[in-house]
Amino acid sequence: MAYRDRLAASRAQRGGQNIELSNIPHESPLSSPANGDGNLADLSTFLAEDTSIQQGITQMRDNVTQLGALRLRSLGAIDDSTEAESNRIDTLTIETRGLMQSLKARIQRMEAAPIKADAHLRSNRISLLRSKFVEVLQEYQKEEQEGRAKSRARVERQLKIVKPDATQEEVTAAVSGGGQQIFAQALTTSTRYGESRAAYREVQERQQDLLKVESTLAELAQMFQEMATLVEQQDATINIIETSAQGVADDTEKGLKNTEKAIIIARAYRKKRWICFFITLIVIAILAIVLGIVFGKK
Repeated sequence: MAYRDRLAASRAQRGGQNIELSNIPHESPLSSPANGDGNLADLSTFLAEDTSIQQGITQMRDNVTQLGALRLRSLGAIDDSTEAESNRIDTLTIETRGLMQSLKARIQRMEAAPIKADAHLRSNRISLLRSKFVEVLQEYQKEEQEGRAKSRARVERQLKIVKPDATQEEVTAAVSGGGQQIFAQALTTSTRYGESRAAYREVQERQQDLLKVESTLAELAQMFQEMATLVEQQDATINIIETSAQGVADDTEKGLKNTEKAIIIARAYRKKRWICFFITLIVIAILAIVLGIVFGKK
């Protein structure tokens, strides 16, 4: 009985902590080689930041995989191990959400960096980063949705322990944070008091987990919306760059054509000038011969 009391107290302490994941610090465990937008104007710094962000995306994907494994173990864990797994899930969730916010901000800084002659290269790298980031966001969203489904199923099973004939409305109420009255009644009438009490404690924990998952899913939905806005803005910027580049290309082509025409005209002018020069020489030679004949007869 003393062991159960200590376990209950430990779980109650964990439940009272009420971790607010939406206010987590958005710091990345990976350092950024760029210190402000100005340095990103340098291509080498830009490429170093690109590599660092890709490493961060890989780490975020690993975190999502670990979250799935931890949740699976948590659903099958009992006694003290349940709390240990839940604490690991909380810690890793905070780290992953902070990393997610950091990666988004760093991609935004890359998009806002001054664009020079290497605009096409930069736009390609940013587009690839954005694609990979959205892909890992989708994986994270899928994992959270699966975790939510598993937690709801667990709550339903625990509710069925104390009330096998529970209606769908009662199950829905327990999943959404209610059901206290059902468990209170079961604890006073059930002959399986210990099992009913353990089921009630686990339902309380799963309800807290569901609240955290819903918070993460809401943040992911907001992230998808922000990334869609970034895509539209970046596409507009790329279109402007491409339009300007096309204008430069057209002007260059026109300049080449004008240059070719000028070369042809210059060559024709030089040719005509030499022709006139030789004609002049021939006329002078003819005049000299004629004058020599005339004066020679005299």
